[in-house]
Amino acid sequence: MQTPERPDDMRELIHQIARALVDIPDAVDIEAVEKDESTALRLRVDPTDVGKVIGKQGRTARSIRTILGAVSVKHHHRYTLDILEDRDGLVAGRT
Repeated sequence: MQTPERPDDMRELIHQIARALVDIPDAVDIEAVEKDESTALRLRVDPTDVGKVIGKQGRTARSIRTILGAVSVKHHHRYTLDILEDRDGLVAGRT
């Protein structure tokens, strides 16, 4: 759902950030699940790179979520980030 107030490229932004962090950038995949007033971005990376996108004590993941939070406020649309280890396993929770 693209609106003039909301950029449609948040998925691409998170994709580029994740690719810059990991050793296997080709394994980065992001699925956007849209609901009425929110979008959940589900980030999948190679299992060996999960720690790189989470960071020490979750600092990297928290920083990415801070970016999403700032965009959420500006564009009146909530973005959340789920970091998935594989197709079924959730590694880091949702914000």
